Amino acid sequence: MNMPGSRVTLVGFGTILLIALPMLLPASLLNASIAMLIAVLFACAFNLLAGQAGLLSFGHAAYLGIGAFATVQAMNALGGSGLLPTPLLPLIGAAAGLVSGSVVGWFATRRTGVYFAMVTLALAELLHSLAPHLKGYFGGEAGLSTMRNPAWGFTFADSVQVYYLTLAWVLVSMALLYFFTLTPTGRLALGLRENAHRLRFLGYDTHRLSVLVFAVSTMFSGIAGALQAINMEGANYVVFEGSVSAAVVLNTYIGGATTFLGPALGAAVMTFFGYAVSDLTRSWLLYQGLLFAAVMLFMPSGLSGLVGAVSSNLRTHGLRSMLPTMVLYATAGMAITAGTVFLIELAQRLFAQDYRALAVPGNAGGLPLVSLFGAEWVPASALTWLVPAALIAIGAGSARAASRAWARIKDRTSRPGPNATADAIRAEETPT
Repeated sequence: MNMPGSRVTLVGFGTILLIALPMLLPASLLNASIAMLIAVLFACAFNLLAGQAGLLSFGHAAYLGIGAFATVQAMNALGGSGLLPTPLLPLIGAAAGLVSGSVVGWFATRRTGVYFAMVTLALAELLHSLAPHLKGYFGGEAGLSTMRNPAWGFTFADSVQVYYLTLAWVLVSMALLYFFTLTPTGRLALGLRENAHRLRFLGYDTHRLSVLVFAVSTMFSGIAGALQAINMEGANYVVFEGSVSAAVVLNTYIGGATTFLGPALGAAVMTFFGYAVSDLTRSWLLYQGLLFAAVMLFMPSGLSGLVGAVSSNLRTHGLRSMLPTMVLYATAGMAITAGTVFLIELAQRLFAQDYRALAVPGNAGGLPLVSLFGAEWVPASALTWLVPAALIAIGAGSARAASRAWARIKDRTSRPGPNATADAIRAEETPT
């Protein structure tokens, strides 16, 4: 799993960009960037278990939450002075995640496949149900609050200092996760995913190996929870909800579970998507689900796989040959997306209770006009529904044309040249 020079350059450029980000973004977007970094670390920790070892956990939010609550308790300890200086508090989350993951992993990894997934889901839901009643540790339904203490000459009173603290821990954690995948244990984790029976036949203790990988994954999930607690200055039992576990699964597979940085890409994109779209529409969760379905249907290897495939084809066929096909695919994607968004937003407004309360007889079938995308649309008019239908039809036609163009490119590449037969004959006649 050696990293090619181009990827090293890309990672270095991305790191420099992240370091310079506070100078480029306003405070509101900087808070979103902190959440993005935490989501990136959580997704990569989860992918160590799901993508590397093939153990799909549906309850990984439990260890994010355990790390968060352990960190809040540590910050409030000793009369509020804290057990550790603020920059070292993620160590508390790491320890909590490691201990809880070792205990739970010992039992959960005795099963594999869907049974393992159901066990992790059941344990996470059990913790989510108990947390509001365990007020001594989880603070009940109100949760726990705390304050960041100054340390090492930093006040941690503004988002910039919290951002750099989060960035430092995320970069260190990502580096450790990557180097773990290069160790013999990390290599054996791939064997768990591919053929655990063969590993067992070769004499390896697959159960102990599974527990180790599970514990390492939960340890880094605990670090992500600790960073979230430091950023939010508190923790609430909602961190144990199934939606948090579902989100990390979506982020990982949208980005691509087969590459190390794929989950990071997915988490960054989906976190930005949530912040950008949730303020624009009530249906943003529906769009998130549709995006996940589209990726699984048409890009099973995720966004990172798409980027890799495009770059590989560009090297093989050249930009001049690929550009028309890429333009057609881009046109298809934008047209289908625009038509789908139009239909969803129109339907969302038509079925809204406030809209139906305004319906009066005698006005275009009793339905008032709908304000959408800076224009007024008549729901009873065929033209209103013709616009999204036309966009989707244009997108489908562009996709079909792009597929044909791509098939022609592959056919030209695979077709032997005019002198291929003669060259093959001469090669056979040449004495060795």
